[in-house]
Amino acid sequence: MEFDLTWVLLGFPIAFTLGWIASRLDLRQLRIENRQAPKAYFRGLNFLLNEQQDQAIDAFIEAVQNDPDTSELHFALGNLFRRRGEYDRAVRVHEHLIARGDLTQPERDRAQHALALDFLKAGLLDRAETALRKLEGTSYEEEARLALLAIYERSRDWPQATAIASKLDSHSHGSFSGRQAHYLCEQASALLAGGDLDTAADMLEDAGRMAPASARPLIDLAKLQYQRGQHQEALRTLVRLQQTAPHALPLAANLLVNIAQQKELLTPVLELLQAHYRQAPSIDVLEAIVRLDADATAARQWYVAHLEHEASLIAAARWISGEKLGSAEQRTLVQRSLDKATKPLMRYRCAACGFEATQHFWHCPGCQAWDSYPAKRIEEL
Repeated sequence: MEFDLTWVLLGFPIAFTLGWIASRLDLRQLRIENRQAPKAYFRGLNFLLNEQQDQAIDAFIEAVQNDPDTSELHFALGNLFRRRGEYDRAVRVHEHLIARGDLTQPERDRAQHALALDFLKAGLLDRAETALRKLEGTSYEEEARLALLAIYERSRDWPQATAIASKLDSHSHGSFSGRQAHYLCEQASALLAGGDLDTAADMLEDAGRMAPASARPLIDLAKLQYQRGQHQEALRTLVRLQQTAPHALPLAANLLVNIAQQKELLTPVLELLQAHYRQAPSIDVLEAIVRLDADATAARQWYVAHLEHEASLIAAARWISGEKLGSAEQRTLVQRSLDKATKPLMRYRCAACGFEATQHFWHCPGCQAWDSYPAKRIEEL
């Protein structure tokens, strides 16, 4: 049988025509998909700008389906899920990104950082810690360390917090010596509760050397010295406080009153309190002076002197409580009303978040800020 070249010659044009038609169909489909992806993306962006997050998510999902290789769409979708509180969906999106083999290293680091934020927002601190640890040596290292520091502070893991703060301090990201001093004080407090007074004292001394201008190490050390019966040493520590952080002395006013119960220390304690009051009048210092003054009548004149320089409902209420105004029943009613009115004024307020409390905090329970509570009552701010 002879091979007929006629069919071959006829087949070439047919094959070429069919190939051309197929390529045109593929190009047309590609154009349609490329048009659909940008349209879905811009539609989602428009919904997002109008704060229509449900519609934005639907549009971004459509865009991702049309163009699954675009990492930016995945990042946008994952961030939207996180903002919506749908942390499980955000985690899936970012884990899918990390698993992709075509992702560049900067994009992979970005996805790892986004995944860590998902875990943080979801409150999964152990998984967040693991994700943040993987960002060492990347452009997100500093942010990761700050987030780790917040995790360790929330979990009260002070040794780990100290290690992270030391790294941040050594890389010139600001001074973290004040925080590290607080960490030592927190550990000393735990040791005190366990009865290990010697180690606690050493830690407080270290904290004082680490942050010489910090008030807490000196106040906590003075409390420990008083607890051990070292009243003279406690007074010397508080004299140092007056020299290095005088604004915080009102926080030690009650402790000074207790120290002054040793009669030989009454005069130096009163002198310290009065010297501070003359420089910076304070309700807590004022009340400590009144409690220690042997002459009750003369002591109450301190309230009057305070009112001459500064209007104070607290000082007025304290002065009235010792006056014989009207009958005993009337005095009780008036005093009860005044005590109720002054109670909110005796609180401390966080300067960072406004959280109010009847006691002073070194670490705000509301916003987790350190040293955000002034040593003054609300009325004095």
